[in-house]
Amino acid sequence: MAQGKLIDGKAFAADLRAKVAEEVAALKAQHGVTPGLAVVLVGEDPASQVYVRNKGEQTEAAGMYSETHRLPAETTQDELLAVVAKLNADPKIHGVLVQFPVPAHINQMDVVAALSPDKDVDGLTVTNAGRLASGLPALAPCTPTGCMMLIKDAIGGDLKGKTAVVIGRSNLMGKPMAQMLLAADCTVTIAHSRSQDLPGIVRQADIVVAAVGRAEMVKADWIKPGAVVIDVGISRFPARDPEAAAAGKTRLVGDVAFDEVREIAGAITPVPGGVGPMTIACLLANTLTAAKRLSGIA
Repeated sequence: MAQGKLIDGKAFAADLRAKVAEEVAALKAQHGVTPGLAVVLVGEDPASQVYVRNKGEQTEAAGMYSETHRLPAETTQDELLAVVAKLNADPKIHGVLVQFPVPAHINQMDVVAALSPDKDVDGLTVTNAGRLASGLPALAPCTPTGCMMLIKDAIGGDLKGKTAVVIGRSNLMGKPMAQMLLAADCTVTIAHSRSQDLPGIVRQADIVVAAVGRAEMVKADWIKPGAVVIDVGISRFPARDPEAAAAGKTRLVGDVAFDEVREIAGAITPVPGGVGPMTIACLLANTLTAAKRLSGIA
């Protein structure tokens, strides 16, 4: 049996960023509007530091205005909310993103509730979640948006009548992913840790989206031959090479047992290089959309 097609998220994301940059240049030239993205980071989480740096670099590379607010870990919730309020009111900022996780003394839901829905480029506010669920225009979470693009590209566009299983039910990924698939006329199941016979549920799916953060949980015998498999999970382990491991080098592993599942799947995303690059590219696209809407430009 031939191996499943490798879905190259890195190349797809590069194309999307190039398209966004073209639209940003046109928006500046025709309307004098420069989309602006502000990212707020509280504390010194190493992974978050990398994400925030990458977001800033890619925002500027697309021709957008970028601000990064780095706050100490001891920042109070009220101080953080004051920063969010200031950015909500700043006319040169069209997208506001607070990098999660935040320190334990800060309530994440309170921070999300403080974001202006019009600038909520992570798509986390109740307003944007409700608009997405109702089929109305919304700023949708970036990772499922990127996944949807990859799925449509792998299948050839029309998902009507496909059976989809989303493993994971988070507000950031699982729930909005299911809403997007439903809007595309798929028959959708959300599976999770309490689901009975998870392999049996997944085996019915033409489209599988794994987003639970359990390394290599999804095995080959879970997969319907020819299914499209999107791996959102990411777990970090020591490098296989002992010397590299001793030097502190790591390897990234997804929720899907890639090597064995690729023998069954019709198409599959790798980790890394699959879904990951799409997230920031879709963040830029959301910021562009927010800038147009806030500026009254169709």
